[in-house]
Amino acid sequence: MARKSSETKSPLKDPPLRLAGQSLDEEISRLIDEDAMPYVYSVALVTPLALLEWARWYWTFPPAPILYTVFALIAMAACYWKFRVMRSRLHNLRTGRDGERFVGQFLETLREDGFRVFHDLQGQESNVDHVLVGPAGIFTVETKTFSKPARGNAKVTFDGEHILVNGFRPDRDPVTQARAQANWLRNLVLESTGRKVAVRSIVLFPGWWVDPTPASLKPDVWVLEPKALPAFLAHERETLKPEDVKLMSYHISRYVRKQSKAAF
Repeated sequence: MARKSSETKSPLKDPPLRLAGQSLDEEISRLIDEDAMPYVYSVALVTPLALLEWARWYWTFPPAPILYTVFALIAMAACYWKFRVMRSRLHNLRTGRDGERFVGQFLETLREDGFRVFHDLQGQESNVDHVLVGPAGIFTVETKTFSKPARGNAKVTFDGEHILVNGFRPDRDPVTQARAQANWLRNLVLESTGRKVAVRSIVLFPGWWVDPTPASLKPDVWVLEPKALPAFLAHERETLKPEDVKLMSYHISRYVRKQSKAAF
């Protein structure tokens, strides 16, 4: 009878492609597991010790309740402060994650128009939320999900260089970020295929009104609301043949799987 080997491996030849918003999900998990839980554990450890000391004092055992109570109060105060700091960060991460998932699901419908869709490409310094490869060319898609005011107008404007969200500039300039992502992907495609292909940027603001000015549609950057994107893509001339789309998509998918395998 053949001896059964104790060594096993995954039946999957390659890890699956990344999901929309996966980087944000990983950051949420890291915040909870690495930043929050140690404080919870410290409270769970120190509080019973304080209760124990109070019990020893009540039953005339040699007591030291004040010391343990101080430890417990310090732990609870640190935990409360940490959660106050994390609350805003988690809210922003979850909002961004949900926005990326919403846009990712919307972009999946473009497959019917001959586009290949990729999510959450890990770059050198940041991740690219989505990538489109289709007849109209290659596009990086940056999703910006901002909370809207409860009342009044909620408008995004683009003057050709800078974006204003309800009259204010975001902390990180989305246009600069989008152009850097397009440049990174352009170099990646060149390195992988040996072909110099134009890569354009799209910045999407789900749920916001994007003021339709000529500047919002610069040749290298579009600033749009997601629902407007299919119409703009439909009016673009064909720059990639079906075989080109297949080739570019293949090399991008290999890169994504290579990155995933490194963390598998």
